[in-house]
Amino acid sequence: MVKTGYLVLGAIPVIAAILISVPLLTKNEIPISAANSFDKIEIEYTKHQLKKISYGVTERVGAQKTEILLIKNDGDVKYSVTDQGYPKPDIRSKIDEVKLNKLKALIKETGFISIPSESFVVFDNATEYQKSNVKVTLNGKVNQIHWPEQNVTSNFIPPIITMVETELDQIISKISE
Repeated sequence: MVKTGYLVLGAIPVIAAILISVPLLTKNEIPISAANSFDKIEIEYTKHQLKKISYGVTERVGAQKTEILLIKNDGDVKYSVTDQGYPKPDIRSKIDEVKLNKLKALIKETGFISIPSESFVVFDNATEYQKSNVKVTLNGKVNQIHWPEQNVTSNFIPPIITMVETELDQIISKISE
């Protein structure tokens, strides 16, 4: 009888630990609490739609369309587009503090600022593809990463890069509507 009492008392902390840890492990989002008001961030995100142009013996890769998103620490956003060599008028906007804190937390908690800025080799037979660039300045530390689409490189593009890319693409689609 006494042994079952010990088992029940011993099981209570285990059950409590499971109840606490399961939601934390299954949650796929970075907590916004990771960002604080003292963090200073600036993000410059560039997307190039590239096309390889052949001149007989020589080849050149040129940008068909270039999009630049600049996010300042206060939430000010500037979006610029150059299409076929012609710039379009800039779009200025502002993102809310919740979205900005989500970006800060994503970059801060995942170690994005520490990712080495390695180069990704593009296949020789790739003729049209997208190449992206993110330059993040967080509290004075700067990291700049360039990467192509996954289908034109044999290198593995880390998921954190695609997570940041997805968040920034959502901001672009929202302000360019």
